[in-house]
Amino acid sequence: MKLRVPECKAKGTAPANRYLNTRARRWASGGGGAPAAPWEKRRGGCRLAPAGPERWAMAAAVLLAAALGGGLLLIARRYLTGAGRASRAAAAALMRGKTVIVTGANSGLGRATAAELLRMQARVIMGCRDRGRAEQAAREIRAELGAQAEGGELVIRELDLASLRSVRSFCQRVLQEEPRLDVLINNAGIFQCPYMKTEDGFEMQFGVNHLGHFLLTNLLLGLLKSSAPSRIVVVSSKLYKYGEINFEDLNSEISYNKSFGYSRSKLANILFTRELARRLEGTGVTVNVLHPGIVRTNLGRYINIPLLAKPLFNLVSWAFFKTPLEGAQTSIYLASSAEVEGVSGKYFGDCKEEELLPKAMDDLVARKLWDISEVMVGLLK
Repeated sequence: MKLRVPECKAKGTAPANRYLNTRARRWASGGGGAPAAPWEKRRGGCRLAPAGPERWAMAAAVLLAAALGGGLLLIARRYLTGAGRASRAAAAALMRGKTVIVTGANSGLGRATAAELLRMQARVIMGCRDRGRAEQAAREIRAELGAQAEGGELVIRELDLASLRSVRSFCQRVLQEEPRLDVLINNAGIFQCPYMKTEDGFEMQFGVNHLGHFLLTNLLLGLLKSSAPSRIVVVSSKLYKYGEINFEDLNSEISYNKSFGYSRSKLANILFTRELARRLEGTGVTVNVLHPGIVRTNLGRYINIPLLAKPLFNLVSWAFFKTPLEGAQTSIYLASSAEVEGVSGKYFGDCKEEELLPKAMDDLVARKLWDISEVMVGLLK
């Protein structure tokens, strides 16, 4: 039986569409050649014929090749990561007994970062919003490390970066109880959430990713300075490239796009880091910012993936995304390596310095953002 393919009815049909119809008719009449698309699709008013089995075989071959390539990439990356961990023996010696704060330490990158620092025998303060989840994560980390956790310490403190009141309470307790602070890792974040506001009325992504950490860092600067040499590590993202700082609508009251909102908050992280580095010159406190790469974490919980696409997404993420431990390597490097002693105001990826786009190096924008942020969090009236 021959498959009838309707004529193109669209006005001004492009030559490419006529060519596709010719191929489809040849296939339908048994004249050989595959249809132009693996599924029925309207293009310029033409309905293309469904694909033959060879198209699906080709698609399966492509997926198989992607999986194999991803597997090889995964093996290579884990080998290199293992070598990196082995080379950090000296860094582990430097971290022994040091006090480190890691925000968002109960899951994902933060959990992996806290675990590795505990392995280095550091005293790790886990700043987490949910105390129950933090306690569970701490138990799991200790069980996983076993004897390797000896000599280090995990301390849980409640910290909700969506609440300036919680940030102040956390810092007050740290200042009262901790004689020193060697490293602050601003790791916690929220990713592409629907429009929501923090307790203080700020757009959630800007409020948590930038303003919460801005206040936290400023309130702990005195302790960091008295503990010098000390370090601040800020986790940003390569997606900063798609962000813009619109001072007329910092709180997204006029318009909101969750993807651009996230990118804007990550650009703010970089501008904050550069301005803070300028202000900290000569104090013995350094601050650097990083992107961890694409990591398999629960950060993307607000992203809706169609049910039928989830198996493919899971395959791609397994093959190409970093594990949390792999993604945490640059945070750990900046917190512990002697190679970056005295280095400040730089942007890193995969444990090496990378270049920034001009908009992330705009010192005037960075200073203006700092001044406005001080007012927004109540440091200045």
